[in-house]
Amino acid sequence: MAALWNTRNLTMADAPNPFQLPNITKFKIALCQLSITSDKNQNLDRASRSIRLSVEQGAKLLVLPEMWNCPYSSDYFAKYAEDFDNRDASPTLSMLSEAACCHGITIIGGSLPEWDHGRLYNTCCIFGPDGRLKAKHRKIHLFDIDIPGEISFKESDTFTAGDQPTIVDTEVGRIGIGICHDIRFPELAALYRKRGVDIICYPGAFNVSTGELLWELVQRARKSLPLDDQKREDIYKFIDAHELNP
Repeated sequence: MAALWNTRNLTMADAPNPFQLPNITKFKIALCQLSITSDKNQNLDRASRSIRLSVEQGAKLLVLPEMWNCPYSSDYFAKYAEDFDNRDASPTLSMLSEAACCHGITIIGGSLPEWDHGRLYNTCCIFGPDGRLKAKHRKIHLFDIDIPGEISFKESDTFTAGDQPTIVDTEVGRIGIGICHDIRFPELAALYRKRGVDIICYPGAFNVSTGELLWELVQRARKSLPLDDQKREDIYKFIDAHELNP
């Protein structure tokens, strides 16, 4: 199918125009939790299969994890990165676009390594049920950590930080996007709230050293938000956001 996106036309700095919410009071959200390998095609196949299974169980909104088409390592990001403006150079976006259109579902595409003018970004792409790219979010707060004897990792050695919040109006409501470490900065969530966001999605791939401590803290601070994080396992599950207790 023809490419249904043009990232050059996307505006991330400003909130969308006032949006009339659809008459939906209850819907299913699918969180696809994938086991990642060094084989990109295998990762795409697993994601595609999870999308199909999610739709079969009634999901209207689907969220993929952070960096799901490649291992989460600085050694892999550049090798697996894609030029989102070039359809032939972006098999991952082609798959997501076709899946969204084929199944009529809104997809929050987790995050992927993106090449743009010689720079590498950690980027989330959002597709509507017509298969068109509605928006993209570049991770604003890059994760650098150094705990002697446990973990040493610097995203900033590889990625360029994004500089814009991302709000997108979808068939299930107005959604604000963050990626993993973005969740630690409440100013972003506060901005989204002021701009009328209904759901905030933070696709994530937290490390095993500090991840659980963060999840507990975040759950206490953001207990009314339905989507906080995703771990990587070869399973998928569903959450009805309207039935979660605050």
